Amino acid sequence: MKPQLLRVPNAQAHSFSVRQDKMTNINNRWHYHPEVELIHFHRGAGTQFVGDNIKRFFAGDIVLVGSLLPHYWRFDAPSEAEDVSGNVVSTVVHFMPDFWGEKFLDLSENKPVRLVLEKAGRGLLLTGRLKDEVRQQIACLDHAEGPDRIMTLMKILFTIYRSEEAVMLSSIGYQSVLLDSENDRINDIYEYTLNNFHKKIYLEHVAGIAGLVPNSFCRYFKSRTGKTYLQFLTEIRVGNACKLLMNDNINLKEVCYESGFANFSCFHRRFKEITGQSPHHYRITVAN
Repeated sequence: MKPQLLRVPNAQAHSFSVRQDKMTNINNRWHYHPEVELIHFHRGAGTQFVGDNIKRFFAGDIVLVGSLLPHYWRFDAPSEAEDVSGNVVSTVVHFMPDFWGEKFLDLSENKPVRLVLEKAGRGLLLTGRLKDEVRQQIACLDHAEGPDRIMTLMKILFTIYRSEEAVMLSSIGYQSVLLDSENDRINDIYEYTLNNFHKKIYLEHVAGIAGLVPNSFCRYFKSRTGKTYLQFLTEIRVGNACKLLMNDNINLKEVCYESGFANFSCFHRRFKEITGQSPHHYRITVAN
């Protein structure tokens, strides 16, 4: 993918930034930046893109994204029962990998920090007790001043290092070719797919949006993402199915068709390939 280079503002008084967002979809594009990003979602849910990984994200999730790793969080439209206005949606921490000095991470004592930042190059989803522990540390970081600020950030990274509950997101072979000239083309493909996955998508149409003929589009998309467009579209549809399965009032066939699958057997097969569970089992073990 060709993500957009994002310029992350930072207050002059601090060596790294901590902010609380009260709006969803602030950086509503596939983007990257040299800063490492640690994000804690307080509210909302949606589709998460980190490198070549696509999955649902939910309130409470904490993700560490490495320097220059493309990412994108597309929030669902809030329901009438969900009023997020004026409430903190996410806490976001941005810091340069070398903000503490060029030689700092070369110190033997700081090897754990360096290893965590290297793993973050694939994106890390924090789970279990690790997520709870880091959530409390992020809350402390938001109010910390002076040296405590830097020490709290180091504590967070060391906590991640000591745990086995950080799940890598993008594949080990993922490599992003960072060319800004194709930002609009890729984001147009993303937007069209996210807005139309629930109905039949014709390859000729999406290729036309990219300004390519179908054969050229297929080669282009595979070369930039490491996956076919059909794989990408299927992951989006399965992600939406995961969202719908949270609602017990929607039967499985409705989930299938509202997620853009043409028949139930295909839906069942693709869902299990991606999640490792049948839709029914997912509803029982995850959604409930």
